[in-house]
Amino acid sequence: MVSTGLAAALSQQQDVRSFKKGPDYIDPMWLAAASSSPCYNLDYNTMGPEELLALFSSRATGDIALIEANKGLYDGVDVAGSDSNAALAKLLKAPVVLVIDTVGMTRGIAPLLLGYQAFDTGVNIAGLILNKVGGARHEGKLRAAVKAYTDIPVIGAIGKNPALEIGERHLGLTTPAETGGLSAVISKIGEIVGSSVDLDHLQRIAASAPALPRPPTPKLAAGGQVRIGIARDTAFGFYYADDLEALEAAGAKLVFFNTLSDPILPEIDGLFIGGGFPEARMMALEANAALRADIKAKIEAGLPTYAECGGLMYLCKSLSWKGETRQMVGAVKGDAVMNARPQGRGYTRLKARGGIWEAGTEILAHEFHYARVDNLPADTRYAYEVLRGHGIDGKNDGVSSHNMLAGFCHLRNSDKTPWAMRFVDFVRFVDFVRAKA
Repeated sequence: MVSTGLAAALSQQQDVRSFKKGPDYIDPMWLAAASSSPCYNLDYNTMGPEELLALFSSRATGDIALIEANKGLYDGVDVAGSDSNAALAKLLKAPVVLVIDTVGMTRGIAPLLLGYQAFDTGVNIAGLILNKVGGARHEGKLRAAVKAYTDIPVIGAIGKNPALEIGERHLGLTTPAETGGLSAVISKIGEIVGSSVDLDHLQRIAASAPALPRPPTPKLAAGGQVRIGIARDTAFGFYYADDLEALEAAGAKLVFFNTLSDPILPEIDGLFIGGGFPEARMMALEANAALRADIKAKIEAGLPTYAECGGLMYLCKSLSWKGETRQMVGAVKGDAVMNARPQGRGYTRLKARGGIWEAGTEILAHEFHYARVDNLPADTRYAYEVLRGHGIDGKNDGVSSHNMLAGFCHLRNSDKTPWAMRFVDFVRFVDFVRAKA
């Protein structure tokens, strides 16, 4: 909420470009809504340092670039910190503003900050925002301790405020699409955070970052354009902004449709259904029987289809949650069942068995799902062997039938995993075969 509020406040006067470190869909939705521009993910799991730097430099084209970290400054999978937020800050030569939850803390903030500074002297900790401050007296004690023992400037103090609390569910924050009166909510968050932080000081900190390298010239596809249908509504919305851009660069025209209200698919050559919260809208999804029947018929007729997580659940025969079962598409011959605890969570490593990937290709991805798929036939073909993670059953992911691939793992288009180009090429190939038939 602090990042969202800063993006909203700064956007009143500047062109703000936002970024999120790590694999995440919901936080970028809030940042994109607050900045009125796409938010891009910077993820060491799927991208190397050069690619991270190139993505950042090519998208940080506004007046100020705001990067929200994930977890703490030094957290990451690698114990040496090679994939940490601190490593990203050093790679991008970006100054760091710490946001410290000050609940129950006064003088103890000083050794915490000194430890953060001493742990890696190569990280430029340029400012501090005190968060969840209990009042003026509490703020005064915190500021005095920071000033007495450190050289980090306090650039803001945000008090506890219920207006900064956003509802959460099993997968994290609720999405902007589900938030009533979104513009008013974001405006209020921006007003609270903006009035609590010295925005001029924040902009001086941002201005201290060195110039970025010249971004590479994007490569455009040589083949003809194909139309890719993409489900985007309150049930499905987990898409990386640069993945969609990569599909376009590969020669796809993106055609968005609504699974809750559209009676049939638009005129398309391929179909992409990303993640989301189909369980929260399963009654409405079931009610749109015409679209479900149309999707099933077209997949079984050979429509090239790629689905991730929530998309996989929607393509199953049924979806069960909280003791209720609703009928879904039925292109995947299994039943999706929501569980109380995560079934797969974290980074994954897959080995392709063929299809759009050459057999043996290793793919880095991520998963976060409470669902499992029951009653899949014994002869179900899977696109991936799971080397790390859970996927569908701990050993396999990616149900493959007709020209459909539907799994729990989320891919990220990158130099190492150019799934967008491969999917568009696959759609072209299917079109070519159909034209020859």
